[in-house]
Amino acid sequence: MKHITIALAGNPNVGKSTIFNALTHLHQHTGNWPGKTVANATGRFQWKEYDITVVDLPGTYSLRSGSMEEEIARDYIKSGEADLIICVADATALQRNLSLILQIQQLTTNMIVCVNLLDEAEKKRIHVDLDCLSQQLQLPVIGTSARSGKGLNELKEEITRHARSSSHSLYREVLQTPEAIARESQRIFAACVSIDRDDPHAKDRILDQIFTSRLTGYPVMIMLLCLIFWITISGANLPSQWLSDIFTVLRTPFEEALSALHFSGAVRSLLIDGLYTTVTWVVSVMLPPMAIFFPLFTLLEDSGYLPRIAFNLDHCFHCCGGNGKQALTTCMGFGCNACAVTGCRIIESPRERMIAILTNALIPCNGKFAALIAVLTVFFVGTVPEENASLFTGLIPALLLTALILVSFMLTLVLSKLLSLTFLRGLPSSFALELPPYRRPQVGKVILRSIFDRTLFVLGRAICVAAPAGILIWYLNYSGFLPVLTSALDPLGRLMGLDGIILTAFLLGLPANEIVIPIMLMIYQSTGVLTEYASLTQFHQILSTHGWTQLTALCFLVFSVVHFPCGTTILTIYKETKSRKWTAFAILLPTLTGFILCTMICFIFRTI
Repeated sequence: MKHITIALAGNPNVGKSTIFNALTHLHQHTGNWPGKTVANATGRFQWKEYDITVVDLPGTYSLRSGSMEEEIARDYIKSGEADLIICVADATALQRNLSLILQIQQLTTNMIVCVNLLDEAEKKRIHVDLDCLSQQLQLPVIGTSARSGKGLNELKEEITRHARSSSHSLYREVLQTPEAIARESQRIFAACVSIDRDDPHAKDRILDQIFTSRLTGYPVMIMLLCLIFWITISGANLPSQWLSDIFTVLRTPFEEALSALHFSGAVRSLLIDGLYTTVTWVVSVMLPPMAIFFPLFTLLEDSGYLPRIAFNLDHCFHCCGGNGKQALTTCMGFGCNACAVTGCRIIESPRERMIAILTNALIPCNGKFAALIAVLTVFFVGTVPEENASLFTGLIPALLLTALILVSFMLTLVLSKLLSLTFLRGLPSSFALELPPYRRPQVGKVILRSIFDRTLFVLGRAICVAAPAGILIWYLNYSGFLPVLTSALDPLGRLMGLDGIILTAFLLGLPANEIVIPIMLMIYQSTGVLTEYASLTQFHQILSTHGWTQLTALCFLVFSVVHFPCGTTILTIYKETKSRKWTAFAILLPTLTGFILCTMICFIFRTI
C-alpha cells in the first residue's frame, strides 16, 4: 500500500476540522507542534491502494504576520513534508478565503482547493462556479458540504489522482504585495461567484442584534447559562440514582468473588471500601451531569453561538489586561478545568495565555456542581419531598448556582487585572475573531462527539485519579492517621468558618472534586468508607448535627469555588507551562484567595 501525506490549510470556521474528522474518523492523534503550544492534529485513512496521513494545520487568515499559528502553517507548507496541500475555503465568504489560497500558491503548486459549506451558500443564494474558479486559479477545485458528507468521495478521488500523476499544477504568477493579492481575490470572486439577494447574511445580522447587542447580549447569555444548569441539574438526578443502585447490586458478587479467592480481610476492605466504593461513586455522580452538560455546551458551539460569547466578553477581559479568547476557555472550565487549560493554547500572547491558565481554577467545573447544588439547596432553598418534586424543582438552585458562577467570573476578572498589573505586566494584545454563520446543530453528531471526545475522556481521567485516591483514603482511615490530620487542620478551618474535617475532605479530594462530600460524610459518621446521603433531608441533618450553620455553608460554597485545582488540572498546567514555579503559583493563587475571602466573610458575620 502506497503512503502519502496531505495537509489541510484554511481560515478559521471554514469546516476544516469537520473535513479532518470525516476523513480520519477515529484514527486521530492530538499533540503539540515541536517546541510550540499550538495543537497538532494528525490522522489517517485508507482509500483504494493508498494509506493517507492527514495533518490539520492551524486555522489562519494569512501567512504574512508573525503569529504562532501563521508561522507554523507557513513553515510546514514550505518544508515540503506534505505531498499535497488541501486549502479549504468557505463558499459563503470566498473572497476573504481567496487571499490565503493565493498566498499558499506562492509557496507550492501541489495543492487542491476544497470549497466547503456549499449547502449553506445555497441557503443564502450564493452560487460558486467551481469550474470557473478552477480555471482562474489553475488548480483542481472540489466542492463539499462536509457536515452532510457530500463531496468527500470526490475529494478523496482527487487526492489519489494527484498522487498517481507525475505532473503538478502549473505555477501561476507570483503576487508579491498584499494589495496585489487583494485585487486578484476581488477579480476572481467577481468572475466566479453570483449572489441572488442583496444581503445573503441578513438572517445572521438579525440574530446578532439579539445575541451580541449591548442591550440584550448579556441577559441572553446569562439566561442560556442558567437554562443549561437547570437542565443538567434536573436531568442528572434520576440517572445518578440508577447508577448508584446498579453499583450497589454489583458490590455483593464482587465481595463474594474476593472471598472465594481467599483474599484477607484487609485486602478485601481495601478493594471494596477503598477502590470500588470511590470509583463507583465518582462514576455515578459525575457521568450523568457530564453526559448532559457537554452535549448542551457542544450544541452552542455547533450552532455558532460560542464565538459570540467571546465577542460579548472581549471588552471585559481587555480592560482587565486579558484576551477576549479567555472567555472561551472560561466557558470550557465549566466542563473541565484541565480541558480549559489545554484550550488556552488558542491565546497567542504568552502573557495573556498565562493569565487565562492561572485564573481558570476560579471557574467551578462540572465536578463541583453536585456539592454546590446540595449545599445551596439544603441551607438556602429548602428541601422538597420526593413526592412533591417536579421538573421545576431544580430551577431555584440553578438560579443560585448561576449567581455563584457570575461571582466567580467577576473574581476571575479582578485577579486577571491584578496579575496584569503585577506579575504579568504588559499591554493587552488585539486579536481577530470571525463570527461564523448561525447553523442548525447536528444533534446526533454533537451527542456522539461530546460523549466520546469529552464525556468519556474526562470520565476516564476521573477514574484514573479516583482509584489511587480511594486507596489513600482507605489507608489513612485504616492506619488511624485521619483523626490526627483533621485535628491539626481544625484551627485553620475555624478561622475560615469551616472545620478540620471540611479542610481534610478538600485535601483528600484533590484527585477529583466529586469525592469531597463523600469524604466529609465518611469522617463525620466514622463509617470508614465513602458515604452517600440517602436524601437531602438526611444530608442537612448530618451537617447540622456536626455544627453546620448558614455561615459554614456560605464559607463552604466560597472555598469550593475558590481553592486549588484538582490533580489532573495541576498536571495539565505543568505540561502547558513547563514551569514548576508557575504551577505552584497556580495552586497558591486560588487557595490564598479562597482563604482570604472565607476569613473575611467569617469575620464580618461574627462581628455583625
